[in-house]
Amino acid sequence: MLARPDNVSPEIWEKARSASPVELRRLIRSGAYSAPTSGLCPGYAQANLIVLPKEQAYDFLLFAQRNPKPCPLLEVTETGARQTSICATDCDIATDFPRYRIYRHGELVDEVTDVADMWRDDFVSFVIGCSFSFESELIEAGIEMRHNTMGRNVPMYLTNVACRPAGSMSGNMVMSMRPIPYGQIVRATQISGAIPQVHGAPLHIGDPAAIGIRDVSRPDFGDPVDMYEGETPVFWACGVTPQSVVMNSKPPLAITHAPGCMLVTDTKNIDLKG
Repeated sequence: MLARPDNVSPEIWEKARSASPVELRRLIRSGAYSAPTSGLCPGYAQANLIVLPKEQAYDFLLFAQRNPKPCPLLEVTETGARQTSICATDCDIATDFPRYRIYRHGELVDEVTDVADMWRDDFVSFVIGCSFSFESELIEAGIEMRHNTMGRNVPMYLTNVACRPAGSMSGNMVMSMRPIPYGQIVRATQISGAIPQVHGAPLHIGDPAAIGIRDVSRPDFGDPVDMYEGETPVFWACGVTPQSVVMNSKPPLAITHAPGCMLVTDTKNIDLKG
């Protein structure tokens, strides 16, 4: 069951749940929907975002190449372009994510619903695969997504797992967590592992302390979720990792999606299977 987020009206929620990817992007563009996108448009790939000035873009491109698990690239735009040309059509990067975060010199300074008024001709956008993409396939296999049934954002954690640095870019990996019954872990691993361009198989299963997480009930991003007896925390690489990199590397300016508030693309999961 997909529960309605608290800040979304029943009318808008019904529109979002039944929308095609392009319809959902237009709903978001209008300002009507500004909540997490997990569970929406099942079967279609969702995407994270980082936008950087051209001066820092090459370093991040190299960083993504060296760290494909947290940063699987679906598209890199031409300099200054707001429209995607590969993962979706009728798609404006500056308006079609429900929420954006603005970082200056590594500090989060604002969260907004569009960035059209601050767009620059030297911006390069990186559209990065998201684990929300394979959730519909996990659900079809009978594996509950607890954050969906609770109407919450997926919990995400800053870990002690270092990414491979590239130029000016370095930082630790962020991972998302889903509680999975022990008997379903192998199936969850097989399903997600078949789609490497949206983070693929889990990176860690079990003890959160082994990856530097002190308290699984207190995520660094997103919301906590209930864990029941017989369940194991399962951690996937997360596209919020670029925000960790931004906070560590401190570029003059960076724009990202707000955690959980993704771009829903026209790309089908089946077309991303490796």
